[in-house]
Amino acid sequence: MKKPIVLLLSAIMAATLITGCGKKDTPKEDTTKNETGNEQTENTKNDGGKKTLTVTTWDNDTTPQFSATIKAFEDAHPDVKVEVIDTSADEYNNKLTVMLAAESKDPDVIWVKDMGSLLSMASKKQLLELDEFIAKDNVDLSVYSGAAEQLQVEGKSYSLPYRSDWYVLYYNKDLFDKAGVEYPSNDMTWAEYEELARKVTFGEGSDKVYGTHNHTWQALVTNWAVQDGKNTVVAKDYSYLKPYYEQAVRMQKDGIIQDYATLKTANIHYSSVFKNQQVAMMPMGTWFIGTMMQSQTSGETDFNWGFATIPHPEGVAAGSTVGALTPIAIGANTDVPDLAWEFVKFAASAENSKTLAENGILSGIQSEESFDIIASAEFFPSECKDALKYTNYVFDRPLDENIDEVRTVLDEEHDLIMIGEYTIDEGIKELQERVAEIKGY
Repeated sequence: MKKPIVLLLSAIMAATLITGCGKKDTPKEDTTKNETGNEQTENTKNDGGKKTLTVTTWDNDTTPQFSATIKAFEDAHPDVKVEVIDTSADEYNNKLTVMLAAESKDPDVIWVKDMGSLLSMASKKQLLELDEFIAKDNVDLSVYSGAAEQLQVEGKSYSLPYRSDWYVLYYNKDLFDKAGVEYPSNDMTWAEYEELARKVTFGEGSDKVYGTHNHTWQALVTNWAVQDGKNTVVAKDYSYLKPYYEQAVRMQKDGIIQDYATLKTANIHYSSVFKNQQVAMMPMGTWFIGTMMQSQTSGETDFNWGFATIPHPEGVAAGSTVGALTPIAIGANTDVPDLAWEFVKFAASAENSKTLAENGILSGIQSEESFDIIASAEFFPSECKDALKYTNYVFDRPLDENIDEVRTVLDEEHDLIMIGEYTIDEGIKELQERVAEIKGY
C-alpha cells in the first residue's frame, strides 16, 4: 500500500508527463521497394523537397550527444531533414512506450535509453531487424569490441552500439578551492568520498553548498552496490544494498546532500544543480562531460570543473566502474527503412565517433585516438584524461526479460526509503518480495 505522500509525489510527477508525438509532413508519396525487399514510402517536405527522418532523443537541449550526430548527418546528406522528438530523460521510456503502442510510422530512428527497454521493444517486434542491412553493407561488428554481440536478442541484431558511458565523479574546483580542500583523487573508497563530501559542505540557506549530489535515480545508490560485479539489480537477496542506502540516508539526514523529496517533487535536473554551483561533487555518467563542455562554450557557465574516477567499495580495485551502452535502432513501422539505416550506420560509425569525441562524448567504438581527441577539445579539463580510463566495467543492469518490471519496483521502493516512509530494512524486504513475485522465485 502506498503512503499518502507517495501518492502525492506520483501525482505531481504524472502531471509532468509529455505524451505528444511528432509527425512527418508528407505532401508527396512515392511507394517503392527498398533494398531489403520491403515497401517504403519516400516522404518529402515542402521546404525544398527534403526527405524527412524522425528520431527520438532525451534532454536534447542540454547536451550535444544527439545534436552533434544529427548535424553531421545533415551536413553529409543535404537532401535530408532530421526531425527531433525530444523528451526529458526521466519520461523518455514512458513516452516511447506510448508512441510505439500506437504503431504509427514515427519514429523512424530510436535512441534506446537502456538495454532493458531494448529487450522489451525487440520482444514486442517494435524494432526492425538489422542483420540484412549489416550483411548488405559489410558492417564490421568487431570494431565495437564485443558490444554489438552483447546487444543481440536471441542471436539477432536490432541495434548498434552508439554510445558507451560509465560513471565518474565530477567536482567543482572553485568550490574546493574556496573550502581549502584537495580535489578528489582517482582512488577513493565510498567511505573516503563521504568524508570528503562533509569537508566541502558549507554555507547556509540559499547560499549553502552541498558536499555532493545524489540525483533521484535509484541507480545513484544501487550502482555502487553492484560495482564489485558480484550482484545485479535482478536478485533473490537484496541485503547487499543495505550499506549503500545507509550511506545515502545518513548524508541526507546530515545535510550533505539535498533533500530527496524536494528534488523529486520539483523535478530538479541534476545538470542545473551542478551548473548553478550548488554542489561540490556529483557522481554522474561520462555523457555529462559533453554537457559541461557545451555549457562553457555557450557561456552558460564559467567556473572551473574536473572529474575523477568513481569511488569504489572497500576491497575493489580503483578504477572499477559501472556503465551502460546506448544502442541506436530503427522503429519497425518506419516508412523509410533504408534512410533510417543510413542514419543508424552513420551514427555508429568510426567516422562519427571522432565527431562525438570532439564534443566530449565516448562512442561505442573506443580507442586511444578518441581519448586524445576528447582531451584536446576546448574546455575539456585536460588533466583529467586518466580519469576516463577504467580497470573494470560492469553493466548497471542485466539484459533480463523482467528488467523493466524490476526497475519499476526498484524505483518505487527507492522513493519510499529516501523519503523516510520505509526504513531501509522494510524497503529491502518489500523489494525482495515483489521481485520474487515477478521472477517466480
